[in-house]
Amino acid sequence: MKIIAIGRNYAAHIEELKNEVPDEPVIFFKPDTALLRNNEPFYYPDYSNDIHHEIELTLRICREGKNIDSKFASKYYDAIGLGIDFTARDIQAKAKAKGLPWTIAKGFNGSAPISEFLPVSEFPDLSNINFSLKVNGELRQNGNTSMMLNTFDNMLAYISRFITLKTGDIIFTGTPEGVASVKTGDKLEGFIEDKKLLDFEVK
Repeated sequence: MKIIAIGRNYAAHIEELKNEVPDEPVIFFKPDTALLRNNEPFYYPDYSNDIHHEIELTLRICREGKNIDSKFASKYYDAIGLGIDFTARDIQAKAKAKGLPWTIAKGFNGSAPISEFLPVSEFPDLSNINFSLKVNGELRQNGNTSMMLNTFDNMLAYISRFITLKTGDIIFTGTPEGVASVKTGDKLEGFIEDKKLLDFEVK
């Protein structure tokens, strides 16, 4: 399986990082070694001093597809979950300043905690899903799919023009505003609507 992530998909997040609004979806990868499952703790690495949380909805791909038309894209994912795109912001900033790729800043070990997946059938309106992140009980990020620049179906159609999607792939769909640093001892809780799906510590 592979993890494909969409960057800059929420306007307020683009603004808070002072990035430009992209003309097309921004795509990057995380390796499967980035995954953290079952609310395992995240161990703060020694090569960064500024790890940021980015809460995101995730999609689970259920069939192989390429060159997917957006009107058929919903047939290619069957479940929605939560993920955190941990980002080593200091490493990313150095790479961006030199015009270099920032793979390490996004793809390091443990940088992709994910929750269990919920069937798409549990969501009556995919364009109106609330999700949020609390850190030590304080609300840090709060998003809704209506705020996305690219819908689930449009992002799958775009990705599949270039990259064949396969069963078991996971799509990270972008983060809303409110990203911030985490530190050792923090407790992170992630929610879709009022259902807690993520609950782990930074160690």
